[in-house]
Order: sequence, then C-alpha cells, then structure tokens
Amino acid sequence: MATAIPSIACLGVIGRNNNPLHISIFPSYDSSTNSFAPVRTPLQFSLLLSSTLDVFELRARHNAASGVGLSGDFGLLHAVDERLAAYGFETNTGAKFVVVVDMRGRRIDHGAAALAAESGGSSREREKRLNAAAVGLREGEMKPVFKAIQTAYIKLLQNPFFDPDEHSPPAGRGGKKITGKKFADDMRRIGENWTPGVTNL
Repeated sequence: MATAIPSIACLGVIGRNNNPLHISIFPSYDSSTNSFAPVRTPLQFSLLLSSTLDVFELRARHNAASGVGLSGDFGLLHAVDERLAAYGFETNTGAKFVVVVDMRGRRIDHGAAALAAESGGSSREREKRLNAAAVGLREGEMKPVFKAIQTAYIKLLQNPFFDPDEHSPPAGRGGKKITGKKFADDMRRIGENWTPGVTNL
C-alpha cells in the first residue's frame, strides 16, 4: 500500500523587474498510471509563476501600508487547485522565489516508510511526520527550500563571470534567463531532495 505525500512540482526565480529568470519542473506521481510525469506543461507553470506576481505586489503594498516593510517570507501565496499550492519568498533586492508544491506528488510505500522510521529518529516521530505530510503542510515547511534557493542564488551572484544586470536590467525591461549549469544543478537537487520534515537542503 502507498501513501502520496507533498513534493515540489516547480521552482521558479523571478527577477526584480518581474521577469522570469529560471524555472525547474519536476515529475509528480500519477496514481492512475502508476508513473511519474509533470502535472502541468512548461507554459502552464510559467503562467502560474506569473500569476503569483499579483500576490507579491498586494502583500508588499499591505506591508508598506502597515509599516512592516519587506517581510521576505510571504508563505502560501495561493492554492491553485486541490493539488497544487504556490509559496513565495522575496529577497531584499527584489528577486522572488516561488515554489509550487504538489500535495500528492510523491509516493511512499508503507514498507519503505516503516524501514525509514527504523533508521531515523523514533518510529513514532517518523510516523507522525509521514501522517502529517499526507494531510498537508505546516507553516515553516518551505523555509529550508527558500534558504537553499537563496544560498544557490547568492553563489551565482558571487561568480565573477555572472552579470546580474544582464538578467534584471536597471532600465527595467527584458533580461536574460539564468542558464548556468551549477545553478540549474542546485535547483534540481533542492527540488528532488525536499520532503516534508526536511530541515536542511
């Protein structure tokens, strides 16, 4: 018997000019075919990332009006449907990170879950985490993901051959996508290794 738990369906980085810089799409478990495939097309994920910009702007206005300033972690931006939810984080330079989570994206066999419970922590704690993951996400589950994306982004900015103005021009128009292999590999590692309860990526 298998349980479906949340997994990352898409990671996106959006520049300070609201231009898309990077998108990574991950396969999700499809119980009807017992296979893994992306739940949306690249175009649909691109439109979904664009739709989060309105939420970022509204929350930024609300924070400015209430005197909070930039909060960084915006948490849940919106639930797309019964399966997908978008979470967001904005850096102090205006770059935005978006994580689209598929609430039924990863399959866990109960036998494998029992084995994992024996190997890490008490079986009761591990069982609680798996059961909670099957129901939904707790606040703070995305923090390790945003921290890992921010670390990868900072490493990219520290590269002397990377010109941030090519990707988010000061004039505010256009910009190239991030195509660096190291950054893409870091994003792939983050998306593939995250599961609910992970504290370090």
